[in-house]
Amino acid sequence: MKLVIAIIKPFKLEEVRDALTALGVRGMTVTEVKGYGRQKGHTEIYRGAEYAVNFLPKIRVEVAVPAEEADKVVEAIGTAAKTGQIGDGKIFVVPLEHAMRIRTNETDADAL
Repeated sequence: MKLVIAIIKPFKLEEVRDALTALGVRGMTVTEVKGYGRQKGHTEIYRGAEYAVNFLPKIRVEVAVPAEEADKVVEAIGTAAKTGQIGDGKIFVVPLEHAMRIRTNETDADAL
């Protein structure tokens, strides 16, 4: 099993969800996060005063999938989240040792 973690732009969430649903992914966890990479933030003007925004709003999407489906999931997220602009995000794939569905005690692939 693999855990796919994607950091994406907030307005791309619905497109990513639709792409994952089309692949048959049955669940995901979504968290609002802040961060920066090469963008290094930006400056904004509020009531005439300029200030720096160092951490930009992003969405973190986590999906647990069987190992053989990880590449398809990464490709689907990458295609759906891409704008071609700086700050599109990153996708990480990490091994997932064990999973358990609390309600039924199903484990590993059955728990996904």
